[in-house]
Amino acid sequence: MAKQVSSRFVSLMTKNTYAMVLAGGRGSRLHQLTDWRAKPAVPFGGKFRIIDFVLSNCVNSGIRRVGVATQYKSHSLIQHIQRGWSFLNGKFGEFIDVLPAQQRIDEEWYQGTADAVFQNIDILRETAPDYVLILAGDHVYKMDYGKLLAFHAEKQADMTVACIEVPIEDAKGFGVMGVDGDSRVVTFVEKPDNPSPLASNPDRALCSMGIYIFNTRFLYEQLMRDADDPRSSHDFGKDIIPHLVNSHYRVYAQSFSGSCVKADDGVPYWRDVGTIDSYWEANMELTKIVPDLNMYDQEWPIWTYQEQLPPAKFVFDEDSRRGAAIDSLVSGGCIISGATVKRSLLFSNVYVHSYASVEDSVILPDVDIGRGAVLNRVVVDKGCKIPEGLRVGFDQEEDSKHFFVTSKGITLITPDMLGQDIHRVR
Repeated sequence: MAKQVSSRFVSLMTKNTYAMVLAGGRGSRLHQLTDWRAKPAVPFGGKFRIIDFVLSNCVNSGIRRVGVATQYKSHSLIQHIQRGWSFLNGKFGEFIDVLPAQQRIDEEWYQGTADAVFQNIDILRETAPDYVLILAGDHVYKMDYGKLLAFHAEKQADMTVACIEVPIEDAKGFGVMGVDGDSRVVTFVEKPDNPSPLASNPDRALCSMGIYIFNTRFLYEQLMRDADDPRSSHDFGKDIIPHLVNSHYRVYAQSFSGSCVKADDGVPYWRDVGTIDSYWEANMELTKIVPDLNMYDQEWPIWTYQEQLPPAKFVFDEDSRRGAAIDSLVSGGCIISGATVKRSLLFSNVYVHSYASVEDSVILPDVDIGRGAVLNRVVVDKGCKIPEGLRVGFDQEEDSKHFFVTSKGITLITPDMLGQDIHRVR
C-alpha cells in the first residue's frame, strides 16, 4: 500500500526538484504573430508573456531551480527572463537558467522535446535533483506542482503525466491516453487521427498536458536509451511515453483538477492559446466582470517584468470626443485621447488618438492608433502605427487583402502588413 505524503515532505520534494521548461517552439498556428518571437514570448493579459504563467507556477510551488530551453528566435524571450526573473537568490540555490540550443551533445539543434532535455543532461547532473519536472512553456494556467509531486510519490511512479479532459474533436492535437481504476496509464497515442473517448463520456478524451514528472535516475536511463534509437524522433509524446507504457513501467496520470489552483467558481482554468482565435478569446475573457482567470489573486500571483511606466491617462470630456474605456483592461503608459475603447485589452504604451474607436480587440505594446481609426475584433501586433481613418473588422473580404483574417473573423495586423519596419526587438 502506498504511503501518505505529509505537507512537509511535499515541501522537501519541491526543493529537490529541477524544472525544465521547453520554450523553443515557434507556434506556427499563431501565424505572423510569431514571425519574430517564440510562442512563449508572446504577450498575454495586458502585461505578461505566456511563459510567465509556467514560471510563476514553479516559483509559487516552491520549485526554485529552473532551466528554460530555448531555440526559435529566442532573443526577446531571453531578454524578458533576464529582466523579469532575476530576483531568485543564487546564494540559496535558486535560479532560472536560460538553456539555448548549444549542440552540447552533437552538432544537431534540439530534435524533439526529449532531445532538448537530453542535450542538457550534464546540467541536470550538476544540479543533482531527486525529481525532474518537464513543462511546456506555451500554456496559460495555474497549477501547484507540489500536489503533482505528492501524487507521484504516493503512486511510487516512475513517471507521472498531468492530464485534462478535452472535447473529442479537439483531441487530435494532443497525446490521448487510457487509464485503469488506479490512474495508471495503459494506453497512450500521440495526436491520433481517431482519438479514443472516455468510457464515462464519449464526447471527451483524456489528454496529456505536456507536464511530466520523472524520477531523475529513471529519466537519465530513458533519455540515453532513446538517444541511441535511430528510429526515434526523440519526443516525449511520440516515443518516450508509448515505450514506457508498452514496457509496463509505472506511468500514472493525475487529473488537472487534483493540482490546479482553482478559480472562485472551482472550475480549473487551462488555455492553449496556440491559434489566433484562441489567443484572442483567452484575452477577451479577461474583460469579463468576473473572468475565469483571476490575475488579482495574491495567494498565487503571476510574476513578470515590471517596466517603469506612468499611469494610464484618459483625456477630453466633450460630446464629440471623450476619452473612455468600458469593460476593458488598460495598462500603464497608455493614453486614451478623446477616443473610445470597449471590451478590449490594451498592453503598455498604447496611444489611441481622438475620434478613434477600439472594440473587442487585443492591442499589444507600443501601438499608435491614428485619429478616427475604427478597429473591431482585431489583434494588433507590437509597434504598429495604425493610419488615420483606417477601418478594420467590418468587411472580411476587404480586410483579407491586407491582413490575416481567421475563419472566425478575427483580424491580425502586424507592422509588415502595414508596410512598416519589423526588424527590431520583439
